[in-house]
Amino acid sequence: MAGLDKQKRLAEFCQAFFRNGAVAIAGMIAVLGLSLGLWSGTAIAGLHDDDYDGNIFALYAGNGSIVPPKFTLAQSLKQDKPTLLFFYIDDSRDSKEFSPVVSQLQAPYGREANFIAIAADSVPTKDSYEKTETGYYFAGAVPQTVVFDTEGNVVLNEVGQIPYEMVDDKMRELFDLLPREESVELKRRSFNEVNSELVDEG
Repeated sequence: MAGLDKQKRLAEFCQAFFRNGAVAIAGMIAVLGLSLGLWSGTAIAGLHDDDYDGNIFALYAGNGSIVPPKFTLAQSLKQDKPTLLFFYIDDSRDSKEFSPVVSQLQAPYGREANFIAIAADSVPTKDSYEKTETGYYFAGAVPQTVVFDTEGNVVLNEVGQIPYEMVDDKMRELFDLLPREESVELKRRSFNEVNSELVDEG
């Protein structure tokens, strides 16, 4: 009887040991899986997708200062400065890919012009808008770039990803700067997979 009792206790001990060990191993696998992002599909930000990753200007343009804007459009149009108005959506591939261009434009023109980046889904839906409201200019697609001169006239209004040079040409006109072909040639130099900068190739 004593031998049978010992065997029964040994069997119960082994069962408890393996049951607890299996739970511990499963727990370790779960922790490891989560730390590697195996079960969290949104853990990795993607430039070339329509997933929401957060503030696109901070993530993909290296410039979180663009949003929120410092001025409303109405305030900006009273300041005798050019205004660059950008419509974007954080979960838009095109907006993500265009965000570095907005940041690059802010580098040379940020002190002399007002930059207003507006999340398109924050534009109120109304039957009509005043010319000082962003909804007046929104075309219903992103990204969209609108440039105003110092008088508040629209001098550029483009939907989609447009090259830096298209906006730069318009800004050169507004500030009476030399055209690109008569000034130092600037070419794009990539310094990571997302951002690039304009540099003197001379």
